Amino acid sequence: MRQVQTLSINIDCPPGKVYEYVVNPQNLPQWAGGLCQSVSLTDAGWLVQTAQGEMHIRFAEKNIFGVLDHYVTPAPGVEICVPMRVLPNAGGSTVIFTLLRQPGMSDADYARDGQLVEQDLHNLRKLLEN
Repeated sequence: MRQVQTLSINIDCPPGKVYEYVVNPQNLPQWAGGLCQSVSLTDAGWLVQTAQGEMHIRFAEKNIFGVLDHYVTPAPGVEICVPMRVLPNAGGSTVIFTLLRQPGMSDADYARDGQLVEQDLHNLRKLLEN
């Protein structure tokens, strides 16, 4: 089994608004700088420009449960599931992100990914609370 790290943040914003913002790939560069610098819609779907190069990204189908799982394709035939949820929390929201350590990933790279996700979650809170 792979190592797992669960990161979360409380956001003073209704869960429906958080969900609609996060599920829109066009918003990724505004809050998820750890993942993408830019995003574009192509005939093959959403394409994000990352520090590691171009990757396709897709979100789970829209749902009423706050499931924001997304799938990135760093190489042809390789798809990584990134579990993510938004939960109601006393009028606001809790966003939960599960970081799965990928095969062959070094300790340093896994720690760096965790720090990038934490920063992205803080960016999301800042954007949605303003």
